[in-house]
Amino acid sequence: MTTEQRLFIGGEWVEPDAGHYEVVDPASETVVGLAPEASRAQVHDAARAARGAFETWSRTTPEERSAILDRAADVMQREFAANAELAQAESGATTGTARGMQVGVGLARFRRYAKGALEPVEQGLPPQINEAGPMGKAGVLGALAVRQPVGVVTCITSYNNPWANPAGKVAPALAMGNTVVVKPAPQDPLSVYRMAAALEEAGAPAGVVNVVSGTSVEVGEAAVDSPDVDMVSFTGSTSVGQRIGEVCGRGMKRQLMELGGKGAALVFDDLDDAGLANAVSGIGTTFAFYSGQICTAPTRVLAQRGVYDKLVSKLKDYIGFMKVGDPRERGTVVGPVISAAHRDRVESYVELGRKEGATLVAGGERPAFDTGFYVAPTLLADCTNDMRVVREEIFGPVVVVVPFDDEEEGIALANDSDYGLIDYVWSGDVARAFRVARRLRAGGVGVNTVGRNMEAPFGGFKQSGVGRDVGSYALHAYSEMQSIVWQG
Repeated sequence: MTTEQRLFIGGEWVEPDAGHYEVVDPASETVVGLAPEASRAQVHDAARAARGAFETWSRTTPEERSAILDRAADVMQREFAANAELAQAESGATTGTARGMQVGVGLARFRRYAKGALEPVEQGLPPQINEAGPMGKAGVLGALAVRQPVGVVTCITSYNNPWANPAGKVAPALAMGNTVVVKPAPQDPLSVYRMAAALEEAGAPAGVVNVVSGTSVEVGEAAVDSPDVDMVSFTGSTSVGQRIGEVCGRGMKRQLMELGGKGAALVFDDLDDAGLANAVSGIGTTFAFYSGQICTAPTRVLAQRGVYDKLVSKLKDYIGFMKVGDPRERGTVVGPVISAAHRDRVESYVELGRKEGATLVAGGERPAFDTGFYVAPTLLADCTNDMRVVREEIFGPVVVVVPFDDEEEGIALANDSDYGLIDYVWSGDVARAFRVARRLRAGGVGVNTVGRNMEAPFGGFKQSGVGRDVGSYALHAYSEMQSIVWQG
């Protein structure tokens, strides 16, 4: 019998008003489990429970909050293998990705914010000497800048990483003294309930963490429009983020938005062979991680003409060595995308690219598997910046290549985008790489790397988002600044 998951509201495991729905394994198309479908009223109940728990939780000592986050990480570690197995079944991730990039990173984030709970929240400011006047007698005014928790935070998470993404919201929010309502992606919510169970076992008081799920749009809407919610932290598409932002604006709710991306990878012709190989493998991560379902991927390659043909050829060869198939099999690099509907969407973009005049260098045909939502890694060359496949986020294993002549044109093409999350520069001239990086309108730039420093601020320019998180910046994101002034 397939397990029926219950909602987690106010410290209780609650039967959903609207029944259950099937969570499907993207590789085998078998049912992983039955996820609860919350009603609008139950989502508002969750927000009320979080509001009721906030006063006490926000006044706990940093040491208490730190200990609970650490104990929760211990529970996650204890159940590591089972958690990774579930994450893989829900998301279709390869074994290495499910273990290392999903559960492993999620666990590491709980450890990081267990320490983060102990970071100072007060900063003394230089005293100010005031002359006597209408505001009072002469004196010295001291000031303290204090970071306070925002209140109740709704965390709406993405389907591409059912552990790391929720952990990156829940852990810093709790560390700062907020309470949370988590609304996981409908495709893979079961892992988030495991996270809630770990926090419950670790001693998180009732109402501090609440999880509600569902396929209905009204579940997400209720998690945003509840009068008990003070802030919404969302990871997902720009179009949904815009709708959330409109609702938040009406209530002046705080927002943290990590939205779409169409990362530009500028590849200059001053690279030597080793540098070019580095660029090819970096761009290749687009196909490998989550089958291209990653907003930070360098999906829009801008290649200087002197290296264009060589780069396209090497990318084609790279794709040829990437094994597509069952994510549980050893050696698989590219697993399935999340659903049949998303597979159809990605394939429609590939066909659109061909109609727009792009050259199909690799991919373009559906892999021949009996089950699973597989998309062949696809390389489209000879593209121009006005093509939809170049301008729109495809969110699949598809890379487009656009040629450019000189540095100024490359920068202009990179910045000619609605998005600005993470761009990349590959150049043999480090001074040039940094010069170009500073002119890119993106929240992050990788110089000769796709690696990320996990203490560096993360977020986007333009339609790629609002706000910054990761490292101590996440603690700032889930806090409000308060000034306390006194006369000495």
